[in-house]
Amino acid sequence: MQFLRTCTRVGLLVGALGLVALTGCRLTPRAVANERAGAVALFNGKDLSGWAGVAGLWTVEDGAITGITTKDKPIQNNTFLVWTNGTVDNFELKFHYRIFNGNSGVQYRSQVVDAEKAIVGGYQADLEAGKTYSGILYEERGRGILALRGQRTRITEENGKTTVNLVDEMAKGPELQKYIKEEDWNEYTIIADGNHLMHFINGKAMADVVDAQPAKAAKSGVLALQIHVGPPMKVQFKDLYLKKLP
Repeated sequence: MQFLRTCTRVGLLVGALGLVALTGCRLTPRAVANERAGAVALFNGKDLSGWAGVAGLWTVEDGAITGITTKDKPIQNNTFLVWTNGTVDNFELKFHYRIFNGNSGVQYRSQVVDAEKAIVGGYQADLEAGKTYSGILYEERGRGILALRGQRTRITEENGKTTVNLVDEMAKGPELQKYIKEEDWNEYTIIADGNHLMHFINGKAMADVVDAQPAKAAKSGVLALQIHVGPPMKVQFKDLYLKKLP
């Protein structure tokens, strides 16, 4: 699969829950239009049509899907807003996010563990208000961290146990943090092509993983947005575009 970005040319890349190193150049309007060709908008910018989660936690604010927790009503477990119009397998997802306090992420090729509480487990493209985990690949309710920021890894099984093998380090985590804007909009790209999983933030490669553990490497599943248990937080998502890959 080819994934190239230049200033004039861009290679783009469930049922309902029953609950209420790329270049960093700026894209021209024509390039943005070309990039979105063949992609499907997952959010209409007005309401939560096509999404399901715990009532009261998710709204639309400033044209963005918004998840909020408060000190008065803390959540007891990580909870998710699930896209209900299908599942994802091989794809490229692009979206913008911003976060105020706390931790969040986007689940993909995941499974609904508890529909009533909107709990999901599986691959997660992490993002946070801190300075460590944005961009990593984490497996929620599974194998844990599969690649830290800046790492290229290969996941294998040895003697019945998961082994995360570091192939190389694309960049240092603190160096990549410089490209992430605090409490402001960032562009996130997730590419899942077979067992090759890649995360990018603002055009910078954050994690690159080959999941070569057949028994645990998910091939398809739901897409969902996370609110993480912990301190009061606010996270927003907009401009969500999904493009299927062969």
